[in-house]
Amino acid sequence: MPSFGGFDVPMGEQLKDLGYAAGWGLIRTMPEFAARNMFDAGALYAARGGGPEQLRKNLARVLGVRPAKVPGRVIRASLASYGRYWREAFRLPSMNQRTLGERLRHCLVGTEHIARGLENGKGVILALPHSGNWDMAGVSVVHQYGKFTTVAERLKPESLYNRFVEYRESLGFEILPLTGGVRPPFDVLTERLEEGRIVCLMADRDLSRNGVQVNLFGEPTRMPAGAAKLALKTGATLLTVHCWNKPNDWQFDVSGPVDTSSGDVSTITQALAARFEAGIAAHPTDWHMLQPQWLADLSEERRARLAGND
Repeated sequence: MPSFGGFDVPMGEQLKDLGYAAGWGLIRTMPEFAARNMFDAGALYAARGGGPEQLRKNLARVLGVRPAKVPGRVIRASLASYGRYWREAFRLPSMNQRTLGERLRHCLVGTEHIARGLENGKGVILALPHSGNWDMAGVSVVHQYGKFTTVAERLKPESLYNRFVEYRESLGFEILPLTGGVRPPFDVLTERLEEGRIVCLMADRDLSRNGVQVNLFGEPTRMPAGAAKLALKTGATLLTVHCWNKPNDWQFDVSGPVDTSSGDVSTITQALAARFEAGIAAHPTDWHMLQPQWLADLSEERRARLAGND
């Protein structure tokens, strides 16, 4: 089942495609107050009965409490933040990108780290968790530094994947398919970095055999290896970005370079996990993770497959 921002959407493929098409077609034309009220009401509805069980489990790890002790206000705020992401995503294409880019200029904090990385001529890798509004962060990066390159999961049906590609390309992003492309995405990303450009990667979850096992909030999970491997291969500067929401604004915090001197993918990926953990702990309700994040929440069968025991 495809996921969007950490949430598995339980729809038939064609229905799902029509639903997102309606979102981009209808919600972008609604008055802002109407769209806001609609998504806020949806968040309250989703929070009934304690909210999604997996969201509660994930937040319990972040807060250091049992799932039953996660406050209802935290669940409601988390779902409201998630709804805000989609409301803004559906409306983003209709916004004036130049005006928005200027508004977002002050939201990108720590740009000196990006500037120093670009000065080295080996490119910059921005690694992010699924927090806040990463599309808004991308618009800010495009406005200040030009087009960057990222990777997208090849969603089904193909028409839905094409909608997401069209959406993000309209914002100035270069999108590479994770699978099914003319060339492997790793090769293209390597080229972009060797050209001294920026690559952005969502990097907090990869529960597959390709993922690197790390500890996050004291429990094992898996995260993508791509950011670390690219940094080691190209010498690019590896930075982390944490996105979080303000009441009527956004913030995108760029942290300094991740130490890659170990030359070890696992060590570097664990360093990314530590950075993400700090950002998520500071802004837990803006982390949009509504599906299993930790190995302990997977079925025994799936854990066995990850361990190579199938």
